[in-house]
Amino acid sequence: MALTLRSSISFIGRVDSNSHKTSDDLPVSMTILSIAEGYNYKAASSCRRLRAVNSSRREVVQQREEGHELLHSLPAAAPHGGGGAAASGVPVYVMLPLDTVSPEGRLQRTRALAASLAALRSAGAEGVMVDVWWGLVERAGPGQYDWGAYEELVRMVDRHGLKLQMVMSFHQCGGNVGDNCRIPLPPWVHEEISRNPDIVYTDRSGRRNPEYISLACDTLPVLRGRTPVQVYSDYMRSFRDRFGGFLGGVIAEIQVGMGPCGELRYPSYPETNGTWRFPGIGEFQCYDKYMKASLRAAGIAAGHEEWGHEGPHDAGHYNQFPEDTGFFRREGTWTSDYGRFFLEWYSGQLLEHGDRVLAAAEAVFLGTGTKLSAKVAGIHWHYRTRSHAAELTAGYYNTRNRDGYLPIARMMAKRGAVLNFTCMEMKDEQQPGHAGCSPELLVQQVKQATAAAGAELAGENALERYDEAAYAQVVATSKAAGLTAFTYLRLNKNLFEGENWRHFVGFVKSMREGGRNKGLPKSDTTRSELYVGFITSANKKPELEAAS
Repeated sequence: MALTLRSSISFIGRVDSNSHKTSDDLPVSMTILSIAEGYNYKAASSCRRLRAVNSSRREVVQQREEGHELLHSLPAAAPHGGGGAAASGVPVYVMLPLDTVSPEGRLQRTRALAASLAALRSAGAEGVMVDVWWGLVERAGPGQYDWGAYEELVRMVDRHGLKLQMVMSFHQCGGNVGDNCRIPLPPWVHEEISRNPDIVYTDRSGRRNPEYISLACDTLPVLRGRTPVQVYSDYMRSFRDRFGGFLGGVIAEIQVGMGPCGELRYPSYPETNGTWRFPGIGEFQCYDKYMKASLRAAGIAAGHEEWGHEGPHDAGHYNQFPEDTGFFRREGTWTSDYGRFFLEWYSGQLLEHGDRVLAAAEAVFLGTGTKLSAKVAGIHWHYRTRSHAAELTAGYYNTRNRDGYLPIARMMAKRGAVLNFTCMEMKDEQQPGHAGCSPELLVQQVKQATAAAGAELAGENALERYDEAAYAQVVATSKAAGLTAFTYLRLNKNLFEGENWRHFVGFVKSMREGGRNKGLPKSDTTRSELYVGFITSANKKPELEAAS
């Protein structure tokens, strides 16, 4: 059975990006049916109507003193200084599917994608985010870049009056939460890994992780005569040259990947083959020969050569709890002189890596008018313990008496990059009690760190959520933190299901209006909102016709 939805109300057509007005070229029926066809929908028994409306346009605190034993429960900060987002509203972006570009370098599901962009534009979304996969673009060989599919996407997004956040994804896709496809690093990089396995991260048992090149190789010519940072820089420079006319316009932001999942961290909690399970503490990733050489040099420089022989012997395994280990327990090795030395070296290496890669990005994109950003993981489990073990293994030296996010925020601020943080939708009460979670306190701490450092803060949800409670939490967090933008995970067929879509539209409106509206009503007789709901007998338009 084919369904046709007729309406005198236009859904969206060509868009004037300055006025945000739409022409009447594309009826609502075409958009909804295109999305349904592209995502293999089943027609619902009830009809829904949509209507477009114009949208409205878009902290300094004292630094905490180190040495105080706090649970990072900090006083509320003044509004963030980055752009006055809290006062004028927070623009919402939506992540596109991970496989938007196929392994062969083609833009996939173009009809459904165009319809989805039209729907997002009518909902008031600012734009979309897409991963620009290193493994796809430079797959043919070193310096051979295929930007064709991404150029097609940029032009499509531009036609719909939306903006783009484009992620320089120098990591592998596959093996982590939410990964529904596999996109490895370029084949020629894997050839180098086969020749020299030590160029990827390695744990204590010798397990190699091919998600991302080890940061200890940043300045070493391990990729066919080039260093990894040179490779990343050449890739970004080629991107800039190809898309220069769009930078600062439709391409509003470049997010620079700096680790697994595109996040500035070590791959300390890999899900591949069940290696790690929530809420395990993870493991230190410092056992490739280049990391071991760096640790030895640091031990000698500290006057304790013995400290540089290897990483902690008592740090446990991926799925243990802090109190099960000698290193992370309440008064464990992490509090000793050796423990502090090791954690400062381990986290310091990550900070230096982030600074090197962001410096390269800054040099490439300076003057283009495009924002830079980088992503930090929201590791909220075991946050209520003294050692914060899961954060430590990931490279964030954040404990009960040390702020691990302020140095990261300062590094980002130095490079003019927005700090993008996850788990904005989570509440403490929703987490399992045995895991020591506190996403709310963690977000509050990161907010304080960015404010103190003078960095801008943006956010994402960590898991797919469609319920009003999650949206309300994001709205409340964005108001308190003064987010400059929020990126919603993720565009898929579930988002367009009736109640899910209605909740999302209300959320976007609330974010853009500074949190004043908490959602859309169940009915809309005034036709004042973009609305998804059930047709009632009081409102006969649009009409639904069924043709078998």
